[in-house]
Amino acid sequence: MTELVALVPAHDEQDGIVATLAGLYRQSLRPDRIVVVADNCADLTAEIAERCGAEVFVTSGNRDKKAGALNQAVPAVLDTLPDDALLLVQDADTVLNPGFVRCAVDALDEDEGVGAVGGIFFGEEGGGLLGLLQRMEYERYALEIHRKGNEAVVLTGTGTVFRARVLREVRAARRAGRIGGGDGYYSLASLTEDDEITKAVKTLGHRTVSPDGCWLVTEVMPTLPKLWHQRMRWQRGALENLRDYGLTRVTLPYFGQQIMLGLGAVALGLFAVFTVIVLVTVGWQGFSLFWTAITLIFVLERTLTVRGAGRRAVLLALPLVPELLYDVFRQLVFARSLVDLVLRRQEHWVAT
Repeated sequence: MTELVALVPAHDEQDGIVATLAGLYRQSLRPDRIVVVADNCADLTAEIAERCGAEVFVTSGNRDKKAGALNQAVPAVLDTLPDDALLLVQDADTVLNPGFVRCAVDALDEDEGVGAVGGIFFGEEGGGLLGLLQRMEYERYALEIHRKGNEAVVLTGTGTVFRARVLREVRAARRAGRIGGGDGYYSLASLTEDDEITKAVKTLGHRTVSPDGCWLVTEVMPTLPKLWHQRMRWQRGALENLRDYGLTRVTLPYFGQQIMLGLGAVALGLFAVFTVIVLVTVGWQGFSLFWTAITLIFVLERTLTVRGAGRRAVLLALPLVPELLYDVFRQLVFARSLVDLVLRRQEHWVAT
């Protein structure tokens, strides 16, 4: 039987660690060991984890956030495991569905070319209108992954199962200078270590997948400032990772995604400017049958793709305006990240 160990990096997660561990204990295929990585915790995370039956690894002098914590904890666990062992890395603000581990193990057993299995994340309840918009976004992201044959675009930190030998290959490649990011398992040079390790695993020739059954529920950002900091970290990190890896067979699709984001931002801006110019110069010209039909088709697509998020999501998608404003927010994040990258502005990690 393949040995599987769960690592849960946690920084001041006393409010959510019980639910996270309960999700692991409810797995139809439970991990052989569950290790909570208590990183610079000033609360009761470690004590609560121990009372729940988990092992606790306390980091020492870590200043490199999650990546630094994992680079201390992974060797302590992995050095005792054989190459065919598996390592589940899961955020402490996430709850896996009961079949997650079984689904991931099955995917790895079925295809030796798969180096890691990433989760498909959905947003937790709450957060008001902003939380609902994030849940709608995640619903469409899950649908996109399914349509693309369940290829994992990012080995999300919310829940990913790695082969032990693949993680060892990643560290060896860093030490040999084939990929950057230091000499540990996770890159210390990236704001988004999950995005970076995805590119590392793929660069070494392994596939990454996200099967439909590997879904989980993670937190949503309750306020715009928190969402801004989260998305700035994600977007800036993604751009920096592409800069560092350069244009390769692996990164080509990611460059395409970023180009499409940029084109979308430009198109939306031009549409807004054109609309204002027309209204100012010639005034309202009435409804166009052609453009009304196009709009209705667009509305239909937007509503159908969020059905899984519930009736409130469908109702919110109908008027378009709330989601349009949310898209503007995301495009502002992209534009700011791109400008900061070009100007070499220092991006600071902000806890969310």
